[in-house]
Amino acid sequence: MDSKRQHKFSRLIQKDLGEIFQQNSVSMFGGAFISVTHVEISPDLGLAKVYLSFLLTKDPEGKIEEIEEQNKSIRNLLAQRIRHQARVIPELRFYHDNTAEEAEKIDKLFENIDIPEKKEDDDDDDIYTR
Repeated sequence: MDSKRQHKFSRLIQKDLGEIFQQNSVSMFGGAFISVTHVEISPDLGLAKVYLSFLLTKDPEGKIEEIEEQNKSIRNLLAQRIRHQARVIPELRFYHDNTAEEAEKIDKLFENIDIPEKKEDDDDDDIYTR
């Protein structure tokens, strides 16, 4: 369970990284729309697991690799933003958050389910009306 301090710090990092990705999407990430969906902070505030969601990109795992290559510059941009609010700038680890894709797959599965309609003469078989 995260402490209140961890939670506040993760929200700060999520907000600032979101702005960094938004402002630098064209120059650093090829125009992909990247949103920070969740940030988990270690208890010592030294490591941040950053979960990202992508739009306008066909290879999210490839984008994660590109972001990891620019990890140092992203961390530097983050440090410039939070240097007055944090003593330690956490190490950043980036992960693909595929929650939206999984939800879409589940929605498609539900669309394909064929549920037969209840017939009027099936009332005698209903166990709840006895």
